[in-house]
Amino acid sequence: MTTDEALVNAVLLPGFTGTTVPGWLARAADAGLAGASLFAENVGPGLRGLTAGLQQLRPGFLVASDEEGGSVTRLDGAWPSAAALGRLDDEAVTEAVAADIGARCREHGIDLALAPVADVNAEPRNPVIGIRSFGATPDLVARHTAAFVRGMQARVPPRPRSTSPATAAPPSTRTWPSR
Repeated sequence: MTTDEALVNAVLLPGFTGTTVPGWLARAADAGLAGASLFAENVGPGLRGLTAGLQQLRPGFLVASDEEGGSVTRLDGAWPSAAALGRLDDEAVTEAVAADIGARCREHGIDLALAPVADVNAEPRNPVIGIRSFGATPDLVARHTAAFVRGMQARVPPRPRSTSPATAAPPSTRTWPSR
């Protein structure tokens, strides 16, 4: 494998079909694939077994899923959409909802919730963003995005890892360049 291929693998989280770990994904994990993303077709009664199987592929293998709340959920929660939270404009509620989503993710073995959407819904007719955005102003979206992230992180400790795939250093010693 070339250096470029290794670098690409280290940042990919592909999806797959079914409720069992496909052979190609196991081989890709051996080649350094960062993790996998779960979608509706992966979720069923055996979800916890699937996520455990994925996490056993190698230390640090991430299991991700779109868990934004509202209509974008893979789990069995009934959470309000980002648009509803933005209209309510109560950051404590947004934080509490995100904490509940994060706890549910952890229960099911999901390491990374691909949420929240931090887009400003500047064009209300945009069918892609719509209710997935907290609102139409940068200030509102920024405040609720920050509250959502705090909620996800506050009550859900990260799964212990032997190393960070990005730096091959223990997560507690990871440093990021200052700007």
